Order: sequence, then C-alpha cells, then structure tokens
Amino acid sequence: MILGPYASLEFALVLLQVGATLVLVMLAAVLTERAASAVALFRQRRKDHRYDALVRRALDGDDAAVRALVASPKRHRIFLAVQLITPLIEDRDPSRIARTREIADALSLVPVADRFLRSLWWWRRALALRALGLTQVRGRTASIINALDDPHPDVRAAALDALTDLRDPASLQAIVVRLHDATLHRGRRAAALEAFGRECEPFLLELAAVDPTHRTNYARALALCGSDQSRPTLCAWAGDANPQVRAAAFEALAHVGLDPDAARLAIDALDRDEPAVRLMAARALGGWTGAGDAVPSLVRRLDDAWVVAVRAAESLRSIRPAGLAALTVCAGRADLAGLLARQMLWEEQQNAD
Repeated sequence: MILGPYASLEFALVLLQVGATLVLVMLAAVLTERAASAVALFRQRRKDHRYDALVRRALDGDDAAVRALVASPKRHRIFLAVQLITPLIEDRDPSRIARTREIADALSLVPVADRFLRSLWWWRRALALRALGLTQVRGRTASIINALDDPHPDVRAAALDALTDLRDPASLQAIVVRLHDATLHRGRRAAALEAFGRECEPFLLELAAVDPTHRTNYARALALCGSDQSRPTLCAWAGDANPQVRAAAFEALAHVGLDPDAARLAIDALDRDEPAVRLMAARALGGWTGAGDAVPSLVRRLDDAWVVAVRAAESLRSIRPAGLAALTVCAGRADLAGLLARQMLWEEQQNAD
C-alpha cells in the first residue's frame, strides 16, 4: 500500500508522539529510581547515625547501649545483625566474638537467622550462618553442614566460621572429611578443626578405625590436633599401602613428636619411599637427637628432589650439634648438598647475630 503525502505526514507525527511519550516514560522511571535511591540512602544514613555509636558502645561493654538496641524497632533487627556480625568476617578477636554473642542473644536474632537461611540472597544466608555460629545454636548444626555445599563461596566460608564457633562434636566428621576440599577456604578448614583442640582426638581415632577409606584425611587432621595418644596409630599408618596415607602419617608425627620406634620408621622411609613420603619423613625428624642414624640419613637426602633436599637441610639445622656439624662438612661440596648446607649455615649465623 502506498501512502499519500498527507497520510505520510500524519504517520510521521504519530511516530514522533510515540517516541516523545517513550522518552518521557523513561525519564520518569529514571527520576523515580533516583528518588527511591535517595530516600533509601537517606534512611540508611539515619540508621547509621542512630546506631553506629550505640553498637560501638555496646561492643565496648556498655549495658545501657545494649538495652537501647533491644528497645529499637523490630524492623531494624536485620540492619543491627549486619552491623554486629559483618565485621567478624575479618576480625576474629575472641573478646569481640564473645561480646557480639551476648548482644545477639539479647536481640533475639535466631528467628531472623532461621528465616535468612532460606533466603534466595546469598548474603542473607551467610549472615544467618554467622549469627547461628556466634550464638551457639547447636540445634542448627545440620543446616550449617548442608551450607558447606552452597553454590556461593562466601556462604560456604560463613558455614565454616559457624562450625568453628559452634564446636559441636556432631559436625566433626563432616569437617574432617572436607579438610582438603578445595571448594572451601583453606585457612577456615584448618581453623574449624583446630577449634576442637585435642578433645576431638579420641573421636578422630574412633572414626579412623571404622572408616579406613578416609585415612589420609584423618591423618592430616591429627597433624593439626593430635598428641602422643595418636602415635601408635600413626606409626601403623606409616606402613600403609597407600603412599598418601604414609606421607600424611609422617606429617602428623612431625606434629605429635617422635619416639624411638617412630624415628626408626622415618629414617627407613628416607631411603626407601616415594618423594612425598621422604619429604614428610625428613620433616618428622626435625630436632630428633635420640637413637638412630637420623643425621647421616638426612645428609644422603641433600641431593634428592628439591623439596625433599630443602626439608632434609632444615631438619639437619634443627638437630644440634650433630646436624650442624654435618652441614659444616657438606658446605665444602660444589653440588646441591653444598649449596643447601651453606644456606642453612648462613641462616644460622644470621639468627645468632
């Protein structure tokens, strides 16, 4: 169809009117959005001004400030939870955690946390987990463990923080199994286990006895919290068919400490086993001055793979005086053993100065 000149002009005017209307609608939407943002910012600043000083005073031990927070409107609980708990992501000061826990209890934040656990927003789920950990709500341990599989990394980190604060024995197996889960923050993994201390050692040994599949993880867990109670078990694992288990066993023995039998196993491993196992065996022999040929065995490893050689040199340096004497003899060599010996002796001299 061909339009006449007047029809074409009318059509163009209609298009202009439609375009102008769309521009006005978009402009109104932008202005409305900015107005809403301005109102939200104004309200946020009012709340900041109103509560910042109160929160600081409450954390400093002012009970009157705590009562003022408790008397605040219920609709401000979420804001107060954020103000109290978010700083603890980086600041893990025990006194601050304890005081925050007292304030959270006073504010009855647990019902808020329960609701936030089901939120679609990741930051709300993370906040809820930290609140539950800080307030020691052990009835939510299962939910916190489930959050270790949350798709958002900050939520998984918050779950580890919560388990660290809870120290609920019911969570120990889940923590141990995930000790080397690369999807979880490495430092937080270790902190969650170390929070239990040696009190969890008997439980770890019981779990290891019925769950040999995860023996490597149990050995690495004992490297963080084991004692001489674990030594017989670790010595048995040093002969396991799996080299990862053997390496982890010597890693744990380095933490637990050696006796003559454990030292003999480490010395034998230096000459017979795989590099990863030799590395941990050399580490375990650090500072050992008891029976056995630890010093000559470590000297033979100074020309091993680099990581093994470095660890052997460091262990020799820690064995006084025999290890230092052996390094002095090796220092005249032109190979890797000589280089490492001279480096260790130089570091020893620097520390002495």
